[in-house]
Amino acid sequence: MEQQEKIAVLIPCYNEEATISTVIADFKRELPEAEIYVYDNNSTDRTYELAVACGAIVKKEPRQGKGNVIRQMFFDIDADYYLMVDGDDTYPAEAVHGLLDKLRSGEADMVIGDRLSNGTYFDENKRPFHDFGNHLVKNTITRLYKTKIRDVMTGYRGFNRIFVKSFPIMSSGFQIETELTIHALDKKFKLVELPIDYRDRPEGSESKLNTFSDGFKVIMMIIKMWKDYKPLMFFGIWTLFFFVFGLFTGVPVLREYMLTHFITRVPSAILSTGLMILALLSLVTGLILDTVVTNAKKDYELNLYHVYHECKKKEQQK
Repeated sequence: MEQQEKIAVLIPCYNEEATISTVIADFKRELPEAEIYVYDNNSTDRTYELAVACGAIVKKEPRQGKGNVIRQMFFDIDADYYLMVDGDDTYPAEAVHGLLDKLRSGEADMVIGDRLSNGTYFDENKRPFHDFGNHLVKNTITRLYKTKIRDVMTGYRGFNRIFVKSFPIMSSGFQIETELTIHALDKKFKLVELPIDYRDRPEGSESKLNTFSDGFKVIMMIIKMWKDYKPLMFFGIWTLFFFVFGLFTGVPVLREYMLTHFITRVPSAILSTGLMILALLSLVTGLILDTVVTNAKKDYELNLYHVYHECKKKEQQK
């Protein structure tokens, strides 16, 4: 007898007592066959108790940070399709069917609930620096990967089993959404955006994001992932920087030596030599790390091949 597909709704939570009951009820209405998981991340309010009362599968994650919660969810939960949503009631549960359709058809390994395309995010969101941060992150990633992804940082996503079980989560906090997007682009997973409506948090529900500290963490993570994923480009820019300034300080010294056979600008000569050495070291570092990253991608693809066949075996056993 063929078993029904397993759908898991993942709701990471921290102090969401004002909204968690509504979110669970909405997804139960839209997906009565799904299992709804709420992982409470050290809430100091009644989030845990309310989630239990609503019939969700509730666990506690003691390591603070959304990335830590998602990491544990991916470890613990086995399903055919995963829907990740925030517990703040800002995302429409009725949009979940569109996300699932993209996954079921094989069109996508990860579906992004795009808040930005239809303009509702900008109408509802009252935090201007968040708009700036979204644009900064989006523009950086689209240039790095030559893609047209519009909403990099949305918390509403769908995944298939292969993506979840092969994703190495490195972020501990709110950078997880950006990491998910970069990983999908870098590893050439099928990525689809689906425009959705967005509503601001209801009264009594407060954002846990700190505009400046969390924004700084996201920017630092992008720089780190740029270095890790595209080291030749990263160190190539430093090579160009050191080389140009090395020429700028070195050309007058060379010109003086060619005319007089003497060097009077000794500090400039030392500085220029140092900058040229740094340029060479940066280039060599970029080339070495590019080889390392290429080999790591090969290893990942081999591991992905095994994950893929394990997932296929599970499907055939149903």
